[in-house]
Amino acid sequence: MADEEEAELSEKQKKEIAKWFLLNSPPGEIQFVAKDVKAVINDDVLYGEAASEAFPLYNKSHLISIEMPGRIGDVIVTSYGELGETEFIDPRTAQVAVIDHIKQVCTEVRPALDEELPSAYVEEFRCALDAEILKYVGEAYPKGVCSVYCGNGKDMEGPGFDFELVVVISAARHSPQNFCNGSWRSVWSIEFKDEIQMLELKGKLQVGAHYFEEGNVQLDAKHECKDTTIFQSSEDSAIAISNIIRQHETEYLTSLEASYSNLPDTTFKDLRRKLPVTRTLFPWQNTLQFSLTRDITKELGIGK
Repeated sequence: MADEEEAELSEKQKKEIAKWFLLNSPPGEIQFVAKDVKAVINDDVLYGEAASEAFPLYNKSHLISIEMPGRIGDVIVTSYGELGETEFIDPRTAQVAVIDHIKQVCTEVRPALDEELPSAYVEEFRCALDAEILKYVGEAYPKGVCSVYCGNGKDMEGPGFDFELVVVISAARHSPQNFCNGSWRSVWSIEFKDEIQMLELKGKLQVGAHYFEEGNVQLDAKHECKDTTIFQSSEDSAIAISNIIRQHETEYLTSLEASYSNLPDTTFKDLRRKLPVTRTLFPWQNTLQFSLTRDITKELGIGK
């Protein structure tokens, strides 16, 4: 009777629940989750609405990389390179990729327009930094991709003005056949402050992992950091920025490895009592002496 009287979920509620599951899919697993969500909803129109809203957000938050046709390179799906709902620029090749968010493929590319690219002055710094970051990522993340975008001030024509570059690094390792997937995401904003001749760096690092062999264990670790260095030539600034990023990311990875290698001896042991609150071991060999019903009756004075 209670089940019959329970109100059925509205279409809006169903769509929001479907979006939640899609947006919270572990790295590289949204297509598997989407298949199950579609089967559960059993409504193609409702699923299509949920997917069209969730997939773009998921793709951008996970910084997924998609290969462009002709093997000219990979484009990172990020808000820093977003020109439209389905258009994302790759600054290294000066190409704009048209993305099918739900299929997670690039359907076509076009050359970037002049107004979509930074000025020659800003591009000099962007290109130098891109070369250094590309070298670093190739050494640190075997399957990583990276790109350097102009965040603000892309039209600055020369010294005397501030501008901002954004470094985006994305690395993923998907191995569902071995029941594990993982990703590394880092975004660094670098403000070039001409007046005080300083560069201010702010980094956001995120590691995600999912192990699901005979269980379900997920990791979602985040870290933020800041640093500064002096404003130099484009090449010298690029080297200094790359070294700072390398230092902070290496330190964070080292700290993660150390903390998780100590889990069995520290954290996991702290999760359990060494003894019950009675400070005595439970007598498993004689459990008949305990009776929950008898203890509750005695405490509440029932039957007196």
